[in-house]
Amino acid sequence: MNPVFPALLAGALVGAIDPRAESAERPNVLLISIDDLNDWVGALETHPQARTPNLDALARRGVLFANAHCQAPVCTPSRASLFTGRQPSSTGLYFLQPQLRQLLDEDPKVITLVERFARSGYETLGVGKLHHGSGEAAYFETYGTGMGSFGPSPNPKLHYPGGHPLWDWGPGGMEDGDMPDSRVAAWAIERLAEERTEPFFLAVGFWRPHVPMVVPGRWFEERPLAEVILPVTRPDDLDDISAYARSLTIGHPAPRHEWMVEHEQWGEAVRSYLASTSFVDHQVGRVLDALAASPHAEDTLVVLFSDHGFHLGEKGRWAKRSLWEEATRVPLILAGPGIAPAVSPRPVGLIDLYPTLLELCGLEADPALEGRSLRLLLEEPEREWPWPALTTFGPGNHSVRSTHWRYVRYGDGKEELYDHRSDPHEFSNLAADERLLPVLSEHRRWLPKNPAPVQEGSGSAGLDAWRAAEALAD
Repeated sequence: MNPVFPALLAGALVGAIDPRAESAERPNVLLISIDDLNDWVGALETHPQARTPNLDALARRGVLFANAHCQAPVCTPSRASLFTGRQPSSTGLYFLQPQLRQLLDEDPKVITLVERFARSGYETLGVGKLHHGSGEAAYFETYGTGMGSFGPSPNPKLHYPGGHPLWDWGPGGMEDGDMPDSRVAAWAIERLAEERTEPFFLAVGFWRPHVPMVVPGRWFEERPLAEVILPVTRPDDLDDISAYARSLTIGHPAPRHEWMVEHEQWGEAVRSYLASTSFVDHQVGRVLDALAASPHAEDTLVVLFSDHGFHLGEKGRWAKRSLWEEATRVPLILAGPGIAPAVSPRPVGLIDLYPTLLELCGLEADPALEGRSLRLLLEEPEREWPWPALTTFGPGNHSVRSTHWRYVRYGDGKEELYDHRSDPHEFSNLAADERLLPVLSEHRRWLPKNPAPVQEGSGSAGLDAWRAAEALAD
């Protein structure tokens, strides 16, 4: 039992819901988080060399939300939005710093998803990277540690020697069991084998394919370097957007695309990302196999997601920190009791998971949450759905993703509009086309009206990029 958790929860329990007053027939929850996984998943049919058999199998037995998006294209605010049910424009958490704990300390009315389930009688367990930050243990009754975080990293680095310590890629000399994600999976497998008298909420956070994109060499064997397929790009792709947008999305501290091309590392890095994705898919499969063999197989709701996407050369960019499809689109799958297999094309956000899980588990709705329960889409995946998915990267910078369109508005007032039916790569900005004014107007109305100022905290690359872009607008 986590010694920090009881003291943290005791104060929060004042006025809490009596768990005995809520439904007695409540499913368990297995929440699986994958760090920096974009839409290169077999079931989403994006990259032809994506090998994710376990994610694909989960998608075949649940609802795959094929148009799911994060609320921020960077770890801290994305995860904070999911676990608090609030938009970055409401919390002021836009960048890597400050961490979620600062918001919770300043506003005790905000109750996290995990804490809410603990209040409702669930046993809460977690392992690996979930909320993001060094204080993970405070959120769970039982926490299995980070299991080694982003390591192990080769020393000396395999590539990009002068860059950020985490930016490296290639086959490592380790075995699967040496990887933190293997230990994360093993801890979760042990918990799933245990008998329990109360429902549980088990959160499992995997670290890969986040950089360093270094995994055991066997995961590279099925993709020879000479056969790696690179993303589709166009040299004039960014000619129809503003200098502000180009500055904001440069992708610090990732290497510049020009460096990758000049040093013949583009293919190496893409291959490493694909290998890292297959590696983490295997770890997910271990956990899902353990669930299937456990006493909880028939009464556990499985939720799998990634916190944001990742550029691998598209639009001449690397990593996250943009408002385009590559950085916002994420895998999102829900499977379990009562969920029939289907694919939903409707735009949804990670922020919708909080209210969805409350409803599916028979817990009282929280009117303070800004997302929407996805239960209706689980029942009828292609039903009319008037709400788009909103992604934010700094005050005044927002993307609105509907079923067919992406609309972007930046802090300098410039706009972008892309029609995904004819332009899935978002090459042609249609915002200047007067015939599309009705489309622009419809998407503009979803922009936050009074975004919160940036929460004060230590600096981060995203904050620096935002400030640089703002200087261009002055």
